Amino acid sequence: MSDTADHDLLAVAAHRELLGQVLDKWSASVLTELCEAPRRFNELRRAIPDVTQKSLTNTLRRLERNGIIERRVVSTRPIAVEYRITPLGKTVREPMDALLLWASTNLPRIEEARRRFDEASDE
Repeated sequence: MSDTADHDLLAVAAHRELLGQVLDKWSASVLTELCEAPRRFNELRRAIPDVTQKSLTNTLRRLERNGIIERRVVSTRPIAVEYRITPLGKTVREPMDALLLWASTNLPRIEEARRRFDEASDE
């Protein structure tokens, strides 16, 4: 934060990296699922049908590395792995919901701006 304004935040490299990992293409879907209940890998794959196995694996690893989710081995036969949101991960829900609300509210205006931009670019 700056000395002159408490609301001024600087997006330094560490912030950009973290936000890129938490708000990437698949993380929002994974977090939405895991905020509802713990899930096994294949349950997540079924819930997010467009994600590939590799992308889901990478997303889960990134979120786990950042402490947003945790991976637990479930002692069943055969042994299974379950993913769940951590207390830190639960704190992401409110700002993510705010961003989704912003996107939903402003999407028509953004689509119109894109249309105007694309039309001007075609000229």
